[in-house]
Amino acid sequence: MMVSKREQLIEAAMALFQERGFRATGIDAILSRAGVAKMTLYKHFGSKDDLVFAAIRRADEQWRHWFTQEIERRASDPRGRLIAVFEIAGDWIRRPDFQGCMFARAAGEFTDQDAPVRSACAEHNKLLTRLLRGLAQDAGAADPDALAGQLAILFLGTITSAQANGASDPACIACDAARTLIDSQIGAKNTV
Repeated sequence: MMVSKREQLIEAAMALFQERGFRATGIDAILSRAGVAKMTLYKHFGSKDDLVFAAIRRADEQWRHWFTQEIERRASDPRGRLIAVFEIAGDWIRRPDFQGCMFARAAGEFTDQDAPVRSACAEHNKLLTRLLRGLAQDAGAADPDALAGQLAILFLGTITSAQANGASDPACIACDAARTLIDSQIGAKNTV
């Protein structure tokens, strides 16, 4: 299947932004990796910031697709799916290619509250919380909104801590904390 020039630019930008950061990645590096001319970039995107926005949106779509598939693959019951969220986080941050959260990095580099990139990062976090709320509701949580908010902060903190500190320990701690929060809302699962 032939990939369009626009897609080549987005994919190249996503890879370079994850490797180097947003501000540190120049247009020439993106053009070189994508194998396209500068005119092609400006034909599809009015500016580098427009390309960053498109890359963030694409990364969000891909990440959420991967994440929801992983949750479903790992657990069939609603409570188990909530726990799986933190098992996935642990496996993700232990991967040799883990470079942290692209969305946290983007929010840190684009500090203007009105920047479209920052809005896309905020939307990513809202969608994560919405996913967790659905899982919490399916699991019978007493207060699905509260549990989803707590788990979202715990998840994002785990990823950010691993990104900043380069250690996988936060995942084990977060999984234990998540179990406590889940048990307080749903009740401990009887295991044999």
